[in-house]
Amino acid sequence: MLVAGATGGIGKQVVKLLHQSGAVVYAAGRNETVLQQLGSELQLPADRLLVVDVTQAHQVTQAVQYLPQVDILVNAAGIGIIKSMDSLTLDDFNKSLQVNLVGTFNLVKAVLPAMKERKKGLIINIPGVLGKVPMAGAAAYSASKYGIVGMMQSIREELKRTDIRITNLFLGGVDSAFWDAIDLRVQRDKMIVAEEAAKAIWFLCQQPTSGVVSEMVLQPFNHQAI
Repeated sequence: MLVAGATGGIGKQVVKLLHQSGAVVYAAGRNETVLQQLGSELQLPADRLLVVDVTQAHQVTQAVQYLPQVDILVNAAGIGIIKSMDSLTLDDFNKSLQVNLVGTFNLVKAVLPAMKERKKGLIINIPGVLGKVPMAGAAAYSASKYGIVGMMQSIREELKRTDIRITNLFLGGVDSAFWDAIDLRVQRDKMIVAEEAAKAIWFLCQQPTSGVVSEMVLQPFNHQAI
């Protein structure tokens, strides 16, 4: 099992839950320091910790080739740039697409061949609710997340004759470092906590063999700007 974005708030909690449930988890992330701290906390072997930048296709390919088998990919990697069009730059837009959309492409491209050979596997992406219902100031973010949804729907059509499952988790506001650099007044105390978001992903990893959860929506009651 591979968790990408394992150094983020949600990713770390997913790795913890899956490891505690007995799964063989490989944690991948860009921040080597945080990755090592996570490994020490959970006593993960060093070979389960992968320093990977998902925007770099060769790094992703090398990491996946190193693994014995990836039955489940949990893609929790991503960035959030929330700016109005007046302040949004082309660099902001490109960065959003590179990390969120191209990064997802690189991960799926790397794990899919072996899954297709076995005709089974599970890929979980987290487009977030802004990949379903956009809001003001989220042009770059929503573009990248809508792109994930469209891309995975197309790939799903290619996999109809297999038992490879594709699940999109549309998470609402999660109280994580995502909001630290965003100039938007929200009620973080009313958001979903990262541990609860991770539980939803843990649940999705246990899908029945006879069916697939194509998508799940999990939102807080209210965390609107104040």
